[in-house]
Amino acid sequence: MVRLAISVEGPTEERFIKMVMVPYLQQKEIYAIPFTLSRVGGNVSFRRISKDLNNLAGSFDKVTTLYDFYGFRDKEASDDKGSLEEKIVECVASPLRGKIIPYIQMHEFEGILFSSPEAIENNIRQTGLAEWAGTILQQFDNDPEKINDSKETAPSKRLLRETGYIKTVHGPNIAQEIGLTVLRAKCAGFGEWLDRLETL
Repeated sequence: MVRLAISVEGPTEERFIKMVMVPYLQQKEIYAIPFTLSRVGGNVSFRRISKDLNNLAGSFDKVTTLYDFYGFRDKEASDDKGSLEEKIVECVASPLRGKIIPYIQMHEFEGILFSSPEAIENNIRQTGLAEWAGTILQQFDNDPEKINDSKETAPSKRLLRETGYIKTVHGPNIAQEIGLTVLRAKCAGFGEWLDRLETL
């Protein structure tokens, strides 16, 4: 049995972990519990990450993260997914770093929802959304993790502007309908993270 803490960006990701990831990992004797960053979420910064991960690492066998690249406050212009993940490990006390499995979602959680335009339409219940989401996906080489033109056209901004999307309700529900098999196949970064967790 492995006790795994998952530090998440906010309530949407927390609900996703509880609904989709926890039951799956439990089948592999990995008992995961999500914790919203600083208990309130949002405003992802190394100061807040350091405090939370150091505390969690003292109580769990392993600690992983689920933060969006898009909303990371402290990132520099030169930072990419890999460098941010390295910095996450470095903000934890040296004796605890072996417990940390850092993960940054490109470019944000809502991106992976575009893995299934049909699931988006089924859950938001707005006719034409499957075609709309499919067109966006095609513009990014059918790779949901590439969707992020700008602050105005990030995946969540597209959904909030064009649909009746409610983050904490629709997001996890859409992901649950899609399922981990499809999510990991369509989203390479997410798939690699899940692979790492399964090896625990």
